[in-house]
Amino acid sequence: MTVEHLIEKYTNKDSKFIEIDGVNVHYRVEGKGEPILLIHGTFSSLHTYDDWTSILKHNYKVIRLDLPGFGLTGPHPKNKYSTENYIDFIDEFLDILTIDSCAVVGNSLGGWMAWELALKHPTRVSKLILIDAAGYINDRNFPLPFVIAQTPVLRNVFNYVPKAVVRRFVRQVFYDQSKVTEEVIDRHFDLFHRDGNMAAFVKIANSHFVQNTHNLHQLTIPVLIMWGEKDNWLSVGHASKFGEDIPNSKVIIYKNVGHIAMEEIPEQSSDDLIEFLNSN
Repeated sequence: MTVEHLIEKYTNKDSKFIEIDGVNVHYRVEGKGEPILLIHGTFSSLHTYDDWTSILKHNYKVIRLDLPGFGLTGPHPKNKYSTENYIDFIDEFLDILTIDSCAVVGNSLGGWMAWELALKHPTRVSKLILIDAAGYINDRNFPLPFVIAQTPVLRNVFNYVPKAVVRRFVRQVFYDQSKVTEEVIDRHFDLFHRDGNMAAFVKIANSHFVQNTHNLHQLTIPVLIMWGEKDNWLSVGHASKFGEDIPNSKVIIYKNVGHIAMEEIPEQSSDDLIEFLNSN
C-alpha cells in the first residue's frame, strides 16, 4: 500500500503533519484543558491511544504523534534513532506546539523516551506515567521483534513480514485474545509496511541503547507506573524496579493484562490515570 493510501486510511479530521528535522511528522491534538502527551511504543503508532483519547479529550488537551520510524511519520532520512535523538525530537515537537510543560505518558519504548525526557528536561514534564516502560536492558530479555532484528540470520524477515507473523506479534502484547481483531492486525500490518518503517525498525533494534536507569532517583515529579501482570514483552518484575528507583512513584499491576493496558483495558486504566492526574 502506498504512503498516500495509508494516509487516506489512517488519518482523520484531527490528523496534521509538520516537518521536524527532515521528517514529516503525523500528529493529533484533541480536546481542551491541561495538556497531556501520549507516546507510543515499538511496533506501534499513535492509534494505540485511540480509546484513551476518546475518554481524555473531554477534560484534557490530548497530544500524540507517530515517532520517526513508526506509523505514518515513517523513517528518519538520516537514520537518527538513538535515545538522545528521540528525546531531542520530542522536545522540539513540544516547542513547536508551544507546550512548556505537560503530563507525559509513555508505553514500552515510548515509556523509555518519556522518563529520559523527564530527566533531561525536568521542567517540561509535570507528571509522568509509564505503561510497561522499557529501560532495564541488563537482562537482555528483549521482545521477540527485537530478537529477530538483532539476529543476522533472521533479520532479513524484515524485508517483508507476512501477516501471520504480524498476527503473532500482536497476540503477544494482548492477554485477552478477543481484543486481537482483524482491524487491529491490519493496522499493525499496514503501518509496519509503510515504506521505510521495517528498515528503520532493524536500525532501532540494533542501536546501542545505554541503560540510564541509575539516574531515575533524580526524578522529583509524581510518577505513576502501570503494568500488565501478563506482559510477554517486558516482565512485570520491571515494574518493581521502577517503583524502587523512582522516589515519588506509585505502582499499579493489572491482573490478566498484557503489554498495552491502554488498549486492553482502556476504561479501567484511564480511570486510574485521571485519578493520578487529579491528585496533588
